[in-house]
Amino acid sequence: MVTEMTSTQDRTNIQAKTGKNIDRVDGRLKVTGEACYSAEFPLEGIAHGYIIQSTIAKGTIEAIDTSQAEQLPGVLAILTHQNAPKLNSLKSKNFGGGYPGENFLPLQDNQVHFDGQHIGIVVAETYEQARLAASLIEINYDEAEPMFDLEQALEQSERYDPGERLQPSWGDIEGGLQQAAVTIEETYTTPLEHHNPMETSATTAEWHDDELTVYDSTQWVMGTRGMIARGLGLPEEKVRVISHFVGGGFGCKGFFWTHPLLAAIAARKVNRPVRLMLTRQQMFSSCGHRPRTVQKITLGADNEGKLTAIRHHTDTETSFVGDHAEPCGNITKMLYACPNMEIKHQIARTNTGTPTPMRGPGETSGTYALEAALDELAVKAGIDPMEFRIINHADRHPQSDKPWSSKHLIECYQRAADAFGWQNRDPRPGSMREGDDLIGWGMATATYPGYRFPTAAKAQILANGKVIVSSATHDLGTGTYTIMTQIAADTLGLPIERVKFELGDSKLPIASVSGGSSTAASVSPAVRSACEAACFKLIEMAIADNESPLHDYQAEEITTEAGRIFVKESPEIGETYEAVLQRHNLPLVEAEISPQDKGSRYKSIAARTKPGIVEDEGGSDEFAIHSFGAHFVEVRINPRRNQVKVSRVVGAFDVGRILNQKTARSQIYGGTIFGIGMALMEETLLDPHSGRVIIHNLADYHVPIQADIPEMETIFVEYPDYHLNPLGARGIGEIATAGIAAAVVNAIYHATGKRVRDLPITPDKLL
Repeated sequence: MVTEMTSTQDRTNIQAKTGKNIDRVDGRLKVTGEACYSAEFPLEGIAHGYIIQSTIAKGTIEAIDTSQAEQLPGVLAILTHQNAPKLNSLKSKNFGGGYPGENFLPLQDNQVHFDGQHIGIVVAETYEQARLAASLIEINYDEAEPMFDLEQALEQSERYDPGERLQPSWGDIEGGLQQAAVTIEETYTTPLEHHNPMETSATTAEWHDDELTVYDSTQWVMGTRGMIARGLGLPEEKVRVISHFVGGGFGCKGFFWTHPLLAAIAARKVNRPVRLMLTRQQMFSSCGHRPRTVQKITLGADNEGKLTAIRHHTDTETSFVGDHAEPCGNITKMLYACPNMEIKHQIARTNTGTPTPMRGPGETSGTYALEAALDELAVKAGIDPMEFRIINHADRHPQSDKPWSSKHLIECYQRAADAFGWQNRDPRPGSMREGDDLIGWGMATATYPGYRFPTAAKAQILANGKVIVSSATHDLGTGTYTIMTQIAADTLGLPIERVKFELGDSKLPIASVSGGSSTAASVSPAVRSACEAACFKLIEMAIADNESPLHDYQAEEITTEAGRIFVKESPEIGETYEAVLQRHNLPLVEAEISPQDKGSRYKSIAARTKPGIVEDEGGSDEFAIHSFGAHFVEVRINPRRNQVKVSRVVGAFDVGRILNQKTARSQIYGGTIFGIGMALMEETLLDPHSGRVIIHNLADYHVPIQADIPEMETIFVEYPDYHLNPLGARGIGEIATAGIAAAVVNAIYHATGKRVRDLPITPDKLL
């Protein structure tokens, strides 16, 4: 319906159909193999690239001998620092133009900063020829002693200063601890972890004279375009980036890495399209990872269980060529009410690849440590863990004192606990058994910020009654195609089948990175506004047309439904979209809403949205915006084998309006499984002598499979958040990963009485 958004009731009415269990509109393409991923575009004369990687973690390349490789049949070119073209700096003050994963350019010098660094590319007729040629290249190094031990690096190495943003404090922390009746002080560690999406990163580059088309598996087509254009010294309009389907990303495809540039310069070198697909092994050193953390947490509470002090100190790492800071304390400063707080982060530089955001960056690692520590304090205080959290519920943001835009965390606790049967829990560790199995019940809080970024969209209503809506956003398997199709269909009063949503192309209206659980909240208002604006054009055409039954009516008197525009009070007076266009001999009517468009009646609210700070229609930024949830977990442990089996999971989540129940539930399942893997399995190991990655495949890097995961129950506590956007939706991609590892760890303690504070909890740690 096209109406002015004047009240909560109006907003609710416009979404009467949104939220249903609509099947994925791209599902058939995927199951039939018709969905074309970045390494699958059929281009004529395509050649294949293969990355040459360093085999040391620190040093200098003294010589590269490519003579044997060059003699192989099919080899077209070999590029190294000795013959590669010079590239321009990728640094930019404009985040919207992309963001480099690392602060160095490939093949520009002979320095090696980490194991697996990209130091060359072979191009050949076939992938097999390129790979064989790469194996025959001989490289001599002047190897230096790498720095990769985190504790040693903090003492001896260069540090990265994360700035005041990650060092907040208030009150008197020592005074708060002295007032406490019960305290704990413990250290919690998380290992280096990798994203491992099903689709490895891939780039296909093709030149047409001085214009470049890149098919890339990216979470940010506009950012990738900006980075490639900057690196090659091209105007952005000369670069087109296409990413119609992404086979998972989890953050490793959000920032810009070196392989798209390598594919582009290789394609220019051989004057043919070049496809460069990273192997699973290369993914462990080419696209970032979650860094190691050592988190020391000190908590104090009074006799009633109210927190008197929280100290959260995090030691973590970045590379010598990157500035990533894992913000583990960001959650601590906002999740619970506490008068005395001290949060610090120390970041050492090590000879490892640069870390990058990985699902719930900071929030996932931080909630593990905080929620495990809170469980320990609750046990020591003799208070039920859920009740302890309710006692310390933050009614306002503890640091800023802003009210929450929408918060229903206590309802999440209560509804999940009721569904789980928490009231039947015997609090004594080791007291619950079934046969030989020890049974443990644990819980934890989940939270993640509500982000929204500037986004544009275009809507075209065609004379055949169909609609095309587009925005340069992305679908990482999360359901973006489907929910945007739903929103467009609802707005225009059309069935799903008559709407096509296009994404993943930098030629489409601008959209930001699909990261930070921001896509639904950012793109949906622009899509709806573009559809409203296109429909409003039809209405204006009709009321100005002597032949239209709507002639001389006012726009405010007209509404839409079922592909018709008609008089609200007399629905029989109206006509179809097709009739208006055909009478005017027009193939379509279109409207585009840009982030800078502030004049249109149906402007995108995103035009006035800053990253992470939402200005509502009244122009205020007075609310703290977060999603919340609660995880309840049951584990079963056979004491003879010390094997942990997660046997039951119930979660309740306050994430605003749900745009599609089916895809939303899938998102929660995926995030929960991600967190179970973090708790029990995932760890990337480095060689203790050389710093080289030694766990770099899915045979040794364990992730959960279907047999590891029980049936999961997900409850949506659905309260629309209109302070974030006019549809009331917040993102849900990452919140389920935050907190679930702590819930598993807390359940293991309840089952065994043994506290393990070092992830992952493998059987040997329970001996």
